[in-house]
Amino acid sequence: MEATISGVERETIDAGWLVLRPFVAADVPWVYGVSVDTEMDRFIDIPSPYRLDHAAFFVEQLAIAGWDAGTRYELLAEDASTGERLGRVGLGIGPRGAAEIGYWVDPRARGRGVATDAARALCAWAFRRLDLDLIEWRAEVGNDASRRVAEKVGFLMEGTLRQRLVHRETRVDAWVGSLLKSEATRCSRP
Repeated sequence: MEATISGVERETIDAGWLVLRPFVAADVPWVYGVSVDTEMDRFIDIPSPYRLDHAAFFVEQLAIAGWDAGTRYELLAEDASTGERLGRVGLGIGPRGAAEIGYWVDPRARGRGVATDAARALCAWAFRRLDLDLIEWRAEVGNDASRRVAEKVGFLMEGTLRQRLVHRETRVDAWVGSLLKSEATRCSRP
């Protein structure tokens, strides 16, 4: 169930070597380029074949309009020194002070800690700025890279949910983890 947290103006989050900024229309070609990567298609239920209009929908309707509506907070992770686009991290707002986090990284930037540092910064910001009580993480069983990121950020792995996600019109099992507001100190760098 989707809920809203309204009145939060778009803002940039300082994440050390990364800057997390709201999406703009000029990000559509980059989203398209990243989304045609075979690893994205492996664990994320995106349209296949992926087209430029799918990227435009993500940026314009989900990221930009979602922020304005208070239903999603999507941010693009950039290298603070070069401005290079590296990845995406976002929150879908759920009912009663909860949200679900998601992230992906440009294939050229994988293995550099982008997702971990971006997720840490977003979680810390969300607990403070959105006054969330709980952030949940879910990923298809077997998505070990996403699980490693969630564990490094401080999410407690709670278990496996049977056939909880749909990927390519097939129900698949999902790992689930959570991070509570009272555990927000886990969001800080070790």
